[in-house]
Amino acid sequence: MAKKKAKAAEGEEKKPTKKAKGEAKPPKEKKTAKKAPAKKSRSKKKEAAEARKRLFWGVFNHALKRVALFDFNQKKAALKRAEELSEGGKPPHFVQKVKEEVTANVSVSE
Repeated sequence: MAKKKAKAAEGEEKKPTKKAKGEAKPPKEKKTAKKAPAKKSRSKKKEAAEARKRLFWGVFNHALKRVALFDFNQKKAALKRAEELSEGGKPPHFVQKVKEEVTANVSVSE
């Protein structure tokens, strides 16, 4: 028994005793959930406006190199130019539609 008294004297804490039925319990601490940091709102990127395009007739050689360019309403002139370039046993030239972006000064070269 002397050992038990010595341990209690050294600072060993005693077990809490049961409370009587009439005593009120202290309120429990509410656990608050930690909120995730707010996500930064991303601004929507503005979509680039599609560049305006214009349709032309292009005269091409056998190596697919454009030789001449005509406005779309000048198809007959483009066909005539292709025939002129193909005469005399030279490789054939052909006419094909070409779409190009509209710029301030659209130049048509022959």
